[in-house]
Amino acid sequence: MKKLISVLFLLLLFNYSYSQESYSLALKVTDLRNSTGVVVFALYNKDGSIPDEKLKKCYKKEFVAITRNSATVTFDNLPKGNYAVFVLHDENKNNKIDKKFILPTEGIGFSNFQIINLSNRPSFSKASFLINENLIKNIKIIYK
Repeated sequence: MKKLISVLFLLLLFNYSYSQESYSLALKVTDLRNSTGVVVFALYNKDGSIPDEKLKKCYKKEFVAITRNSATVTFDNLPKGNYAVFVLHDENKNNKIDKKFILPTEGIGFSNFQIINLSNRPSFSKASFLINENLIKNIKIIYK
């Protein structure tokens, strides 16, 4: 009887883990102004998490080398849900958004954004998108 219960438990556990949906998200940036530094890809999954100037509220974060003014990363095993992406071209590799006055001096980008200004400021609700399949997204990097 103990063996039967153990086998049933393992089958249920396997079935539960197998039935959990997970997806991959491939992100790409091109047309960087140079190949200096790294690109920081930050993935968010909670409302209110962006803007995040210190890159501390993200769900996952990757630092990627730049090749020929572009960079690519893939986040795997993502559960179905809403996500937003922030990208920083960290030219001096200091892991922060450098600014002059209030404007970033390095390139930044958000999912769903082609321009950023006072009337078009990023938020999780504006930048988010549903992941319910494997996706590939291009993120535009904006320099001021």
